[in-house]
Amino acid sequence: MNAVYEKMLRCYDSIRDRIPFEPEVALILGSGLGDYADDIRVVSTLSYHDIDGFPVSTVPGHKGQFIFGYVGEVPVVCMQGRVHFYEGYPITDVVLPVRLMKLMGAKILFLTNASGGINLDFSAGDFMMLTDHVATFAPNPLIGQNIDELGTRFPDMSAVYDPKLQQIIRRVAADNGIDLKEGVYAQLTGPSFESPAEIKMLSKLGIDAVGMSTVCEAIAANHMGMRICAISCVCNLAAGLSENPLTHEEVQEAANAAAPKFKKLVSESIIRFATA
Repeated sequence: MNAVYEKMLRCYDSIRDRIPFEPEVALILGSGLGDYADDIRVVSTLSYHDIDGFPVSTVPGHKGQFIFGYVGEVPVVCMQGRVHFYEGYPITDVVLPVRLMKLMGAKILFLTNASGGINLDFSAGDFMMLTDHVATFAPNPLIGQNIDELGTRFPDMSAVYDPKLQQIIRRVAADNGIDLKEGVYAQLTGPSFESPAEIKMLSKLGIDAVGMSTVCEAIAANHMGMRICAISCVCNLAAGLSENPLTHEEVQEAANAAAPKFKKLVSESIIRFATA
């Protein structure tokens, strides 16, 4: 058996009896949404430490647990603290949580993150819905022996982000007076922030925002046939676009300030997904 698939099954078997229901939506909580569980009806929590062989998040502000609960009447599993490639984990471990949530039954993956804005029309605190991505600068999680049980060897990537889910998010933003930008996101490995020359390059490639997560997770989910949507909180202007040096604290502060609107946008979208 494929070693990566075997590890996923081992993780699932170690928690099978602790999964309270079959979730419809899997939600990955990025910076600023760490306390999202305070606003939903929580049924149970599951620490990453309790899952056999599971990677543990080491980033400040990422709690490291699954939250099972209801957003309205929609059963969701929330990843409270994601795992990043820059933490030293193999890329297959970085996407292991997404694959595990699919195994739990989730059909929709809702990704969130904090990013640096490259598009000059963006400001700190803006929300950008991903319409496409560039994966060239981060390891592809599908490299290696294909896991046929999960998906095809050469998955199509022409419409990773589901058009119907995007339309729902647009309507929710409009109904709540939330200014929603749209654009292309690129994942780089991190943990260093990008240089001004790299940002200039990304800008010329038509990229609107940049970060250190999300794309590899979207690729793995697309491989498994999940429906995917993603929203990025633009927490700072990227390197070279501002006189101030970039810090994680700045990103966290901007994400926390935008959190109330972010939570509303995410929650109301999930509730409407039930009819999509």
